[in-house]
Amino acid sequence: MKQSLIIALDFPDLIQTERFLSQFPSEKLAVKVGMELFYQNGPAIISYVKEQGHDVFLDLKLHDIPNTVKMAMTGLATLGADMVNVHAAGGQKMMEAAMEGLDKGTSAGKKRPLCIGVTQLTSTSQEQMNVEQNIAGSLEDSVLHYAKLTQQAGLDGVVCSTHEVKNIHERIGLEFLTVTPGIRSAGGQTHDQKRIATPEQARDFGADAIVVGRAITGAKDPLKAYLDMKAAWEGISC
Repeated sequence: MKQSLIIALDFPDLIQTERFLSQFPSEKLAVKVGMELFYQNGPAIISYVKEQGHDVFLDLKLHDIPNTVKMAMTGLATLGADMVNVHAAGGQKMMEAAMEGLDKGTSAGKKRPLCIGVTQLTSTSQEQMNVEQNIAGSLEDSVLHYAKLTQQAGLDGVVCSTHEVKNIHERIGLEFLTVTPGIRSAGGQTHDQKRIATPEQARDFGADAIVVGRAITGAKDPLKAYLDMKAAWEGISC
């Protein structure tokens, strides 16, 4: 899913998901299925989206003891998602167990889903990290620490804000994926996100993929909003 604009399908049910995707008859999309949609509809939602020809990032942010995460990933590997994730705060052993589970659950001849680690949520501010999480130092240092831990565990990349991408690529390598939420058009509403950027800024910082939600799903014309965002992300003048 590298170089993708990933649409966050933040809907509660299949009906709204079908209605939204029907507006993209000629587009092969990359979409994110998160907790809201997956927990209320189950694995069938992954099957449905894949049947429509789209790539799926299953965003469940697993965070538990290593064996539990391993067994959960063994099951998730069978669903057909192209990318999954865990919380890097779960530690290196947990992330290594996640990879073991994915390898175990991936059928022979099939491609293992990409697995990325969530560093610091883009809704987290510097003050929240220092005070509520009781983590000293800067957000950038915390994100880089988690990114290094993720890379050591054998994962494919991380979820981070665009502002940490350059540092991660310089310190870890360009092949290490950086998936960046919190993407808005210039002047767009920030909602509950703190560390945000435009598609152009994400591209300039070197992000490998961007995640866009309400700026597309809540638009009056979602297809136009998607195409505009995609053009900005790809550096195409409209």
